[in-house]
Amino acid sequence: MQGVVTKSTGIWYTVKTEDGVLRECRIKGKFRIKGIKSTSPVVVGDCVIVKEEADNWMIVDLQERKNYIVRKSVNLSKQTHIIAANINQAILVVTMQSPVTTTGFIDRFLASARAYGVDVLLLFNKLDIYSEEALEAQKTLQSVYEKIGYKCLSLSVLNDDLTEIKSLMQGKVNVISGHSGVGKSTLINKLQPGLSLTTKEISEQHQQGQHTTTFSEMHELDFGASIIDTPGIRGFGMVEMEKQELSDFFAEFFALKSDCKFHNCIHVNEPHCAVKDAIVEGKIAKSRYKSYLSILEEEEEHYRTNKYD
Repeated sequence: MQGVVTKSTGIWYTVKTEDGVLRECRIKGKFRIKGIKSTSPVVVGDCVIVKEEADNWMIVDLQERKNYIVRKSVNLSKQTHIIAANINQAILVVTMQSPVTTTGFIDRFLASARAYGVDVLLLFNKLDIYSEEALEAQKTLQSVYEKIGYKCLSLSVLNDDLTEIKSLMQGKVNVISGHSGVGKSTLINKLQPGLSLTTKEISEQHQQGQHTTTFSEMHELDFGASIIDTPGIRGFGMVEMEKQELSDFFAEFFALKSDCKFHNCIHVNEPHCAVKDAIVEGKIAKSRYKSYLSILEEEEEHYRTNKYD
């Protein structure tokens, strides 16, 4: 019987089968060790085949994924952490303070999403608590991403009307991601009153969020959308990125690639590089180039050490 995974604790999986029933399932042993280098071989959003065996429901097969969001796992014995699969849109919640979302984190998320075919909506939250200086910084940052084609919204999830974001989510499977404390659970609670997801105050000492979501779960919303709530993530390590193709996942770099003198230009030390020229001319944000170099250096280091082989 076919179904979609709607919740994962890493041991138990809730699967909504084609007859509309939610079934608690485990992974069949042979399937678990099929060489999948991930913290979990099955994630929320996966289409699976389930079978009843000795009064227990088992996931016996995983169907091909349309796309997914993936990052490097903090567990060094595994290669990747797939956040969610088969999604139409990722909503990355960004805050300028309490906690700070860095441009490096944003750019890594966007590059990974682009690499695996996932559209991203950037949601700048907590505008109600910002100083004038922080509001100006937020507007400047938002303009960087709008200029290169990303849809952005800026608001206070707590206080503002959510009609626009509802319209952008309608008819889609959406995954919501970002650091702990940026307001993911608050957003879902307001989108769908009655879910009552737990929220916590920001740690005053460290200005970081405290984990309230400990596992991934898909919620069906009454305005015709689904949303996958995921645990907050602090870092976003890239996986499976070749240095020759990395710039393809930075939209504004890719647009200029054919203007570089060398077809295999990686936009670092090569002469007559259109990307570097655009940075000097102010056409590409320096923060984006800094993120690109950081990822490039990280990938070269991992290649030299074979740390994740």
